[in-house]
Amino acid sequence: MRHTGGVDDLYVAPGPGAPHGLLVPEEELVEQFSRASGPGGQGVNTTDSRVQLSIDLGTTTALTEVQREQVLRRLADRVSGTVLTISASEHRSQRRNRNAARQRLAGLLRDAVVPPTVRRPTRPTRGSMRRRLEGKRRRSEIKRNRKRPESE
Repeated sequence: MRHTGGVDDLYVAPGPGAPHGLLVPEEELVEQFSRASGPGGQGVNTTDSRVQLSIDLGTTTALTEVQREQVLRRLADRVSGTVLTISASEHRSQRRNRNAARQRLAGLLRDAVVPPTVRRPTRPTRGSMRRRLEGKRRRSEIKRNRKRPESE
């Protein structure tokens, strides 16, 4: 499926849990810019290169109800209310920080919609049980040989 959103819409590539990908409309994304610390020379004091990208997971149209519940549960420690905020300030330019924040948000959403895997309990194989018991016997023999020789 080709991404057909607007220029600044956030497209999340297809993957498990989102076979057609996700499209977050730009109206649902809130970008805030501020001065970043770190490299930038004289320009660091004049340019707002740090980017904070926020999305309200409780109201976004990009997620189904099932996906929304799962994303909110998985990202509970990163969410304030239902708002998820990503910051990026590692680059000198606002444009590169903006792209970094969008990529980070897309990655988080892609990972959060993956359905949980259910482990099906299995029995140990005959070979693994045999190897385990042989190992225990070997270990027991090693420990038995550590004892002091009996005096007669």
